[in-house]
Amino acid sequence: MIHGLLWLPLLAAFIGLAYAGWNEYQTLETYRRWAEPFGRAKYDIYSVLGQKEDTLTVGKATRKAVTETDTFSLKSVQNIRLLVNGETVDLNAPPNKGKTISLVFDLGDRFVEVPFTQVSLAARWGEVLTKDWQASK
Repeated sequence: MIHGLLWLPLLAAFIGLAYAGWNEYQTLETYRRWAEPFGRAKYDIYSVLGQKEDTLTVGKATRKAVTETDTFSLKSVQNIRLLVNGETVDLNAPPNKGKTISLVFDLGDRFVEVPFTQVSLAARWGEVLTKDWQASK
């Protein structure tokens, strides 16, 4: 009986991990369906980003849908910045790590912030979107 009680926490941990994996799978499937119409898209635990021509759509993926979406045109962007730990950094020479990483789009009347988990991924997206933004001017 005592051996069975010792295995109980392990069983609970296994069930918890299985649920977390199923939850993440459902979120990824929701993102996959959402990203189909976009030419370029990114999934991150913090946000999703989709680009179709000069239109960007930003949101948050959940298990059931992409929520908190915001859509804007690259033509309305006045500036694109990469923020690492709250400070603007050069897209061509970003630091290796950071606690908070985001691309910030200045639309004149408001700012749209897209959080990332990796500095290198944010820098690559920043470079590509900056080229597209400059071409759309």
